[in-house]
Amino acid sequence: MRQSAAVLKAVLLAVCWGLTGCATAPPLPPATAFDAKAAAYIHAKGGGRIDGQAFLVLRNGQTRLSAGETIRLVPATPYARERFTALYRGRKFLPAGEIPALPVDPAYESFTRTTTSTSGGRFRFDDVAPGEYFVAAQKVYRLESHWLPQGGAMYETVSVKGDETVKVVVVGR
Repeated sequence: MRQSAAVLKAVLLAVCWGLTGCATAPPLPPATAFDAKAAAYIHAKGGGRIDGQAFLVLRNGQTRLSAGETIRLVPATPYARERFTALYRGRKFLPAGEIPALPVDPAYESFTRTTTSTSGGRFRFDDVAPGEYFVAAQKVYRLESHWLPQGGAMYETVSVKGDETVKVVVVGR
């Protein structure tokens, strides 16, 4: 009986994967080349600060905090804009099952900053230089009763203008 349940799950996974593969084409990598000079402000020491919180709002109204998750600060360069457009397809949230694997320029990641959110889903970036940024977060988890990952990835855009504290809430719905 256990073996037939495993076979059924495998068949359902293959059917779901096949259907989603047909329904949406995989995203293309950015056509714009990564430009380290355009992203260099991520390494400049500024007087700004970004304070935030990240969480999901489930269909039943409950929230899931992005506790202990990696939060990314990404300079909003032309390359990053194309990348976020391809990944999120015009949305600010992607369910876990829809997060695509998208090739990335190896230098891109060295022009981002990361921090880890607290148990309350809160995070902070200090010494932020003026500029426009994407703040990307995720909350991916598994429930015992589900075999597919739950949650997803989300982002917001913030602009730091000087020695200010910018508050941001990154919400997935």
